[in-house]
Amino acid sequence: MLISDSIPLLWVAYILLSVIVLVTGYLGIRFVPRLPRLMITGIVAGTLWMPWRFSLPLMEEEGGTYQGIAPAIVVTTVDFLQGGLKAAPLVMVAIGALSGAMAGAAVWWFWPRQADGSSAGGSASNKPEGGVERQERREPVIG
Repeated sequence: MLISDSIPLLWVAYILLSVIVLVTGYLGIRFVPRLPRLMITGIVAGTLWMPWRFSLPLMEEEGGTYQGIAPAIVVTTVDFLQGGLKAAPLVMVAIGALSGAMAGAAVWWFWPRQADGSSAGGSASNKPEGGVERQERREPVIG
């Protein structure tokens, strides 16, 4: 059951919170053009979601270790706070960031463009000499 096991519940909470972080981060940088915005969001998603294995010594007299899977950024942070810095989790964080950036670029590449073929900024040929783009007013039609 989901409530009785703390590890699956921890993963669900982590995924939900990371999705909230990604959505608010994406909406927070709306002033950035679409490609860099998607790549930044992809980098953050890659660093948050790249898994890595870890092992921690148990505090019992048996001298065993606990082994599990956690996000690589968490493993790297805990390893840094414990006084060491292993290269493998740090490399996985970098691989996650790179794959997230590539996923963001792929989303931008396959994102549907505007139907009329014009870019968001408009082209210079459509602007009159004053530099202000003018469009004909369309009257509302009933029925």
